[in-house]
Amino acid sequence: MALTTLDPVTALVVIDLQKGLVGMACAHPIADVVARARALADAFRARDLPVVLVNVTGGAPGRTEAPRRDMAALPADFAELVPELGQRPGDICVTKRTWGAFAGTDLAAQLRALGVTQVVVVGVATGTGVESTARQAYELGFNVTLAIDAMTDTRAAAHDYSLAHVFPRLGEIGRTEDIIALLERRTA
Repeated sequence: MALTTLDPVTALVVIDLQKGLVGMACAHPIADVVARARALADAFRARDLPVVLVNVTGGAPGRTEAPRRDMAALPADFAELVPELGQRPGDICVTKRTWGAFAGTDLAAQLRALGVTQVVVVGVATGTGVESTARQAYELGFNVTLAIDAMTDTRAAAHDYSLAHVFPRLGEIGRTEDIIALLERRTA
């Protein structure tokens, strides 16, 4: 669904733009993704709308066929958010241990307490953290918008699949500039 509107209380949710992940080889330049996430964060902050910065420090329990990352072997600053996001004291910070930002956290309760009815989701990786967060938000009744130029994945096929087949079923899709333009029209 094409981008049409933003609810009066919309939150930006930035997924896993942290030191331990931004160095990965991605389908799209990660510096561009971070810059667009920052532009969105600044636009939301300027309008006193919630900005949620999410990092990941673990993985969901349970068996999988894929090898698991040994979290204890990671650098000490692995989970630190990149400074380019310009974190502010009023930002909501959430640490997750699963792919999605809502599972096992109080994010939904925090957003509902602020009257949030819509989320704009950005970050890495498109096919895991971003998609899982968008799915969870949709299932929890939030309107979902995805800024497709402010996300990427280590696997181009996963990124492309989410954009073409999953995201249109979860919400509206737009580019950073389109979302900022909607915010500007609301305050003009």
